[in-house]
Amino acid sequence: MIETIHSTNDSKNSNMHPQRTGRTLMRIRLIVATLLLLASVGVAQKPAADTWAPLRHLVGSWEGTGNGQPGLSKVQREYRLVLNDKFLHVQNRSIYDPQPKSPKGETHEDWGMISFDKSRKQFVMRQFHVEGFVNQYVNTNTSADGKTIVFTSESIENIPTGFRARETYRMLGPDEFTEVFEIAGPGKDFEVYSDGHFKRKK
Repeated sequence: MIETIHSTNDSKNSNMHPQRTGRTLMRIRLIVATLLLLASVGVAQKPAADTWAPLRHLVGSWEGTGNGQPGLSKVQREYRLVLNDKFLHVQNRSIYDPQPKSPKGETHEDWGMISFDKSRKQFVMRQFHVEGFVNQYVNTNTSADGKTIVFTSESIENIPTGFRARETYRMLGPDEFTEVFEIAGPGKDFEVYSDGHFKRKK
């Protein structure tokens, strides 16, 4: 009789172990599937990096004054994202006061396109001037606080070989910035050609 009871218990135990194992595996699979689902949802909800974050504060319409070798000027400028936000378009118009070298004054216009070069991980600015110059700049420095941005020329078309240019932007606040434009002749250091002070149009 005892042998029969033991035999019966052994039979029950042998039948129960696979069931328990099956339930345990099912629970583990359910937990893993839940974790994977949560991870995938987290990745999907993670916001994409804003490529234009370092320059986004420039977007908008600005007006200001300029001073330098060409004389005093009043400046109108606009920065806007175009072509599905792939490029930052810049349109600039400077009207210079009359001076001895230019008794009737002077009007200067230039257009620019800023793009982000993914291979170099740098902003590139191409600038087209009414005088025929085409400047290509690269973002060579940005301060840790993001308030100072420097573009240095890589090439300039329609000017003697060896000339370089540099533009430095300093944000004074969300609605105000300064710009310094420098030129260097062949083998020479940069010299300030003009500087401007801009405020956002209301």
